[in-house]
Amino acid sequence: MFNKIIDALFFFNRTPQDHYSALKRNIIIIMLLITTLPLATMIIINYFQYKSHLRNQIIAPLFAMADKTRHSFDLFLDQRLAIIRFISTTYNFEDLSNEQNIKKVLISIKKEWSGFVDIGLINGQGDLVSYAGPYSLLGKNYSEQLSFQETQIKGHYISNVFLGFRKYPHIVMAVQHLTDDGQTWILRATIDTDFFDSLISSMGLPRQTDAFLINRDGILQTNSLYYGNTLEKCPLELPRVNFKSNSIEGIDDKNQAIFLVASPFSIASYILVIVWPQSVALQSWYALKTEMIIIFFISLAIIIFAVLKMTHVLITRIKTSDEHRENVLTELQHAQKLSSIGRLSAGVAHEINNPLAIINEKAGLMSDLIELSKDFNEKTKFIELTDAILNSVKRCKKITHRLLGFSKRIDIKIEPININHIIHEVLDFLEKDILYRKIEINLLLSESLASIHSDQGLIQQILVNLLTNAFAAVEEYGRVEIETHNLTDGRIILKISDNGCGIPKDVIKNIFDPFFTTKKEKGTGLGLSITYGIIKKLGGEISVSSKPGEGSVFSIELPDKPTELEVNNE
Repeated sequence: MFNKIIDALFFFNRTPQDHYSALKRNIIIIMLLITTLPLATMIIINYFQYKSHLRNQIIAPLFAMADKTRHSFDLFLDQRLAIIRFISTTYNFEDLSNEQNIKKVLISIKKEWSGFVDIGLINGQGDLVSYAGPYSLLGKNYSEQLSFQETQIKGHYISNVFLGFRKYPHIVMAVQHLTDDGQTWILRATIDTDFFDSLISSMGLPRQTDAFLINRDGILQTNSLYYGNTLEKCPLELPRVNFKSNSIEGIDDKNQAIFLVASPFSIASYILVIVWPQSVALQSWYALKTEMIIIFFISLAIIIFAVLKMTHVLITRIKTSDEHRENVLTELQHAQKLSSIGRLSAGVAHEINNPLAIINEKAGLMSDLIELSKDFNEKTKFIELTDAILNSVKRCKKITHRLLGFSKRIDIKIEPININHIIHEVLDFLEKDILYRKIEINLLLSESLASIHSDQGLIQQILVNLLTNAFAAVEEYGRVEIETHNLTDGRIILKISDNGCGIPKDVIKNIFDPFFTTKKEKGTGLGLSITYGIIKKLGGEISVSSKPGEGSVFSIELPDKPTELEVNNE
């Protein structure tokens, strides 16, 4: 298992293509993680921090608005309660028992203070003994009602909103008065709730925000825009409230996310509730979130494109570098092989030259002896045979000289040469191949071809390489054409064409590259590369045109004299 992990990390036991694919994949993954993780982390942190900050900025004004409005409600109720308490201390029971007096009191307070509907005096037994107002309540007993009992205990009372037999929402306030002789009586007043609605409407609430009053049991004390009318049950889940404002985030009965602030009254059992839909409150946040998402994905797309592009370029360069390194190693191996072959050919040529020198001397001696001897039968035949031996020795010397030329570095010797003469010499050297392959040689050599200054050995090597390739390209009874003629400025052009298989377009652009060959194991891929280098060294140009199935034409332009080589006139 450990070995498999090591192989996966370091690409062991993989094909080259798998190696590059895995390397590319790993680089892409690492670069994406390095670039996208910080970006995603920053966006997530900013997302929650900004959202939290924005919610605090939203809740804080709601708290302030709730506290301010609740304070206004407390002030309103406390003022009305203080008025009733002031009346109960200013007037005694007998004064308030008088119907005319209590009516005057009601008229006075309604002129100065809004909200009062009626006022009544209740004795210690709960009987309404005096009343001023629009209803016939005189003589009614309140001893069993919560308002009477709570007033007796606490000294004052503020009721929840209710309808009663008045059939409109109102509240009751009551104050207990204790006389010096220990008797008690209660002054009771009714307050309408129109002030509640007017105070809520003057809050300046944001758009689609709702505010209303409820009691401790969750019953609406004022109308709500979205959650019911007065005295209906509020459908919202409220936060736990004690003596200070509190807030929650929840879902209302319409499945809408909301912010809710609840502020309890200090003087009465009311709770002021403010409800703001999150879709409205967080509208700027939703817009920012959308922009953040768009920016994130645009940035992510740019990062992915840049990573893929850079990785592709990087892997391509690594692959090219690896291929170049392999080519260099292969070239070095071929160079070592060629060096070994050169040393071997030099040894072979040296070993052959020794017996050839002996044969040449003996054959020359035989020829001299025959010529100096008297005539005898077959003398002419013997002379012809010795001449043939001497010619064969000369031929062998040329061959060994060429082998030695390929096996060692020979200094370039620039001298006047005639390309047509060199062509004939090379064709003589390749005569056996021409006869064996039954190749037709067409010579279109210019008789007025100008002589140029160049190296004869290098020109021979160029012609040998190009003609050998041409012979390999044609089939038996194929045709090879050699053409020469003059150009301007003393330059000449040499064309070698054949009617062979031709060169495909995808191959022709690489034929001058080192070790590029289409002959597989039969070729080294160095012939045309060496030829190209020699021509460039001599100041010439080489080009090729070919059509598959029709043949190829190699054109060589040579200058009158190489400009970058030292002319050796030896």
